[in-house]
Amino acid sequence: MAMGSRVLALYHKTSNTLRSYHPHLPKLIAVVAVGGGGFVAYNTLNGSNTVDPSVKKKRVVVLGTGWAGTSFLKDLDSSQYDIQVVSPRNYFAFTPLLPSVTCGTVEPRSIVEPIRNIMKKKGGDIGFLEAECFKIDPQNKSVHCRSVKQANLEGKEEFIVDYDYLVVAMGARSNTFNTPGVEEHTHFLKEIEDAQNIRRNVIDCFEKASLPNLTEEERKKNLHFVVVGGGPTGVEFAAELHDYIKKDLSKLYPTVKDLVKITLLEAADHILGMFDKRITEFAEEKFQRDGIDVKLGSMVVKVTDKDICTKEKSKEGVSSIPYGMIVWSTGIGTRPVISEFMKQVGQVNRRALATDEWLRVDGSDSIYALGDCASINQRKVMDDIADIFKKADKDNSGTLTVKELQDVVNDICERYPQVQLYMKNKSMKNIVQLLEESKGDNEKESKELDIERFKSALSAVDSKMKFLPATAQVAAQQGQYLAKCFNRMNECEQTPEGPLRMRKDGRHRFHPFRYRHLGQFAPLGGEQTAFQLPGDHVSIGYSSQWLWYSVYASKQVSWRNRMLVVSDWTRRFIYGRDSSRI
Repeated sequence: MAMGSRVLALYHKTSNTLRSYHPHLPKLIAVVAVGGGGFVAYNTLNGSNTVDPSVKKKRVVVLGTGWAGTSFLKDLDSSQYDIQVVSPRNYFAFTPLLPSVTCGTVEPRSIVEPIRNIMKKKGGDIGFLEAECFKIDPQNKSVHCRSVKQANLEGKEEFIVDYDYLVVAMGARSNTFNTPGVEEHTHFLKEIEDAQNIRRNVIDCFEKASLPNLTEEERKKNLHFVVVGGGPTGVEFAAELHDYIKKDLSKLYPTVKDLVKITLLEAADHILGMFDKRITEFAEEKFQRDGIDVKLGSMVVKVTDKDICTKEKSKEGVSSIPYGMIVWSTGIGTRPVISEFMKQVGQVNRRALATDEWLRVDGSDSIYALGDCASINQRKVMDDIADIFKKADKDNSGTLTVKELQDVVNDICERYPQVQLYMKNKSMKNIVQLLEESKGDNEKESKELDIERFKSALSAVDSKMKFLPATAQVAAQQGQYLAKCFNRMNECEQTPEGPLRMRKDGRHRFHPFRYRHLGQFAPLGGEQTAFQLPGDHVSIGYSSQWLWYSVYASKQVSWRNRMLVVSDWTRRFIYGRDSSRI
């Protein structure tokens, strides 16, 4: 039996693999030798999601080739839809390794995969347009695009793409908080081009400082590297830069190595504020030992071509600091096209597009948004409390019995995850224990609930609502989730699988999106990394660094990228980082 199960598992894995490369194969015959006999499996690949060739496929337009868009594209069944991808860049970039690119630890080509390679493996009706979307027209179900290449002889660069379903995965831009001079004088770290520019600029600073006609103060200015933002990206870049200078550049520029200074500015009271306190304290202590000047409670108010002006909590007035290069890493802001679209759909004064738990843009059935450009607007229990009570009260008695409540408790917890989170924090095993907190004095109230006691029991659960962080991990899971929904769209239209609709009859088509946090890394330089798992597990040191290598290599989008990244790390161990300015 065990052997048969393994054979079936191998068969299904092989079948799924072949389906991904050849989605139009009608059938698959797998013959697996087991001992002296044979196991023959026959399967029809077209299944319940087979598309009638006489029926026109619906067009899915995907805006963006980042984590969200690429994850969606990789998992979407291209035999069911006419897919059109629109993006100003024709590749996917593994952005967590961008700080490594800035210092030559990893080469840019090693962490990018051409989007057409991914399309080629999928097959089906799928196309790519290297263009930038500058307007979304929900009324006419179209997007207005502008070519990044002037290919038309008449100079016409704009065109329109129609859609049946639109997936907005355009990411976000760096947030400058409207600080004067940031756009003109600082480097961002969001794209491959940003990392390459930083890498060239670091070498330029060292070459300038080595010229014979500079004073001591001018050399120090050129070799002062400022990092604004104490989040994961800013901390990792500061650590990478310190290692690059200490292990490589100090040997190549011995006359100026003692003049180098790295300053990390953070407006909050601690760096890595989203991590465990133990990691934050270790990182601050390590940076202090390494000579990285961490200035906490320091807010940038202005940047000029020579100085960066800061205001510190502990001091009055504004301080002026000369610099050679500034890297700005202080969070994300909204892209102009997203801001304009938000106005059209009545979403103003928001950082990102509001979606429901199924990643649909609020107020639309055909537009989905995911990744950094969107945020899930989780419904509050108290907004729907009367509808929840009515749905549970099947006999319309005006009160709820424990049995009636238990019949809908799973749907309530799935539709409103803050209920389950609240009970977990209170160490409650079930919703009955939650209701015990609101028990009245007489015996009847202990057995049945009226609407007021029901409100009282759930009044505090909305305090546990959480917003998802703007990370690659969230975006990738959203893309995978949405692709699965699209793949089962027809099936779930007929047989909904989601929780009960509280305001209407029936069930939702799909289960709502739920993010599963798998842990997070914070590389701190010197071959030491901090790693935090969900819960209270924290690991800091060299073992976590090797785990970081393993995880980041395995998460590359193709075997080509895995081989290139590992070879780059190996080259760095043997020969050091490349310091040429290309």
